[in-house]
Amino acid sequence: MNSSVDQSPKYLRAVIQKDRTGCGIASVAALAGVSYMEAKNAAKKLGITIDDPRLWSDTRAVRRLLKHFAIQTAPREKPFRSWRQLPALSLLAIKWHREKGKPYWHWVVFVRHGEKSAVLDSKKALRRHCRTDFGRIKPKWSIELKAPQAKPQALGF
Repeated sequence: MNSSVDQSPKYLRAVIQKDRTGCGIASVAALAGVSYMEAKNAAKKLGITIDDPRLWSDTRAVRRLLKHFAIQTAPREKPFRSWRQLPALSLLAIKWHREKGKPYWHWVVFVRHGEKSAVLDSKKALRRHCRTDFGRIKPKWSIELKAPQAKPQALGF
């Protein structure tokens, strides 16, 4: 994918996860412009459930769900270097940690349009789900994305 071309949608809206482990599903819902339940039902049809730890410890399940919604992904994850180096539209792994030797993380969406950037975070407990507090967010790696035209909503760039 060519990150030099701004392929980010002008507007995206955060989708709040309804399940403790539903951050990947919520991130895909935001990118696809569908509700959490629509994305969760699509995931279920693909054999992806919220109680499957691979949803937040392996990229394959989220990649399959992204493909279902015609969202193209770069073939490999890239280590996070800086916010400026991120592609205009990316899935980020944040809160990366190990439990019993296995990696886990929280999925969020990074979007840039022009000079403005934001992270869409699905975590229910947040007051604001469209985040610009980049100093507090510690990405481990990203997956570059190319989404179909998103439905206009709340980023408001």
